Amino acid sequence: MERRLTFECGRALAYGRLVAFAVLIALLSIVIGTSPPASLEFVAAGGAVLAAVLFIFGISPLLTQHWLTRSRVILRQGWYFRAAIPLQGIRSIGSAEDLAPHRVPLGIHRPLGRPTLFVTGGRTGLVRIVLARPRRFLQAFGLPASEIVFDVARPKEFLEAFEERRALFAPVEADRADS
Repeated sequence: MERRLTFECGRALAYGRLVAFAVLIALLSIVIGTSPPASLEFVAAGGAVLAAVLFIFGISPLLTQHWLTRSRVILRQGWYFRAAIPLQGIRSIGSAEDLAPHRVPLGIHRPLGRPTLFVTGGRTGLVRIVLARPRRFLQAFGLPASEIVFDVARPKEFLEAFEERRALFAPVEADRADS
């Protein structure tokens, strides 16, 4: 058995961000070209900041995947979100296709009225993890979440692999002294 299985996540968020950055760069080019001359250092610093933001938030989500190891699920979105969830900390897992696709937010999103954290790059192939205990996520402003909704390209394979990994653990006998 492989130590780590990788599962691709949706790309709609990253593609949307790349289009938005392209429009922003075009608009900034027009503004810089029509405005009075600015210092080269100012333009270079602005370009460097824009390039860093583009790389971190636009390109890095294309380079990451969700991982399933022997003992945990590791959810990632770009280089700005990573959550390792132990398999013992998961109460239940299943498909979340009952959610309306147009109502699923893209990106890292934790609505204030619901204890659900969305880690989505697309609106299809949704999987819901219900945690045994609520957990706080710094990327969601420290708000607690008791369930996580994320997307994978092959949700059936992910759920099958999850159940296979979960079955590897020895059952706990509650009546023993060392349980």
